[in-house]
Amino acid sequence: MMKKGIAMTIAAVMTVSMGCMAFGEENSSGISSVDDLAGKKIGVQMGTTGDIYASDYEGDEAGTSVERFSKGAQAIMALKQGKVDCVIIDSEPANKFVEANDDLAILDEEFAVEEYAICVDKSNTELTEKINTVLAELKDTGVLDNIIANYIGDDTKGQFPYESPEGVDRSNGKLVMATNAAFEPYEYYEGDKIVGIDADMAQAVCDALGYELEIVDMEFASIINAVQAGKADIGVAGMTITEDRLKNIDFTDPYTTATQVIIVRK
Repeated sequence: MMKKGIAMTIAAVMTVSMGCMAFGEENSSGISSVDDLAGKKIGVQMGTTGDIYASDYEGDEAGTSVERFSKGAQAIMALKQGKVDCVIIDSEPANKFVEANDDLAILDEEFAVEEYAICVDKSNTELTEKINTVLAELKDTGVLDNIIANYIGDDTKGQFPYESPEGVDRSNGKLVMATNAAFEPYEYYEGDKIVGIDADMAQAVCDALGYELEIVDMEFASIINAVQAGKADIGVAGMTITEDRLKNIDFTDPYTTATQVIIVRK
């Protein structure tokens, strides 16, 4: 059970498309459900909601510890090497990691359900309102659903690539998006270009608002600071709305729902 009253819903069972491990199934980490996390060493990507949620276990009577890594891939490597007992991370990147590592599996049981949104500096309420208007339009017209479907789903992947309209107006200048491009399928590199759900969604927003989009890659933990300091206009990186983050930054309306899951060694 979670301590300190963190507001999250632990759902009964979820279906993960790759490397799903049934509830109660044996694995070398000794973790078959959320209840088994106490006393374990948990790997997370620094500054993510997985980090926030795992921190609630840290320092408990069972001796639970949290190992923080700057990239999710580093946490996964530590898991494979036996340096941590599990990794808590978002479900879609988790699927990609498990697909590439047949010695890992995702527990059936969800760890948490969350919503992703775009972070904007508190002083820039006008931009937040404009983005909210565009997000509502992208949802109503099905564009946002197509962007997500183009990266997720065996039957739809690659079928709905987003393309900017011809002759789109970009007279409003440049919009700088801070991200951490190690979070497939939300943002990742294809060659030297950052692509993914968040990149296409941000491009669609810029097309509607008349901006040129510039994407800047940085550590996840630096994104909010970059937006606050004016080094970026928005932060988009599979970022969940939390009470702690709302103390420092504003968020747009959510653009998708995601889950945190637990990866273990088989």
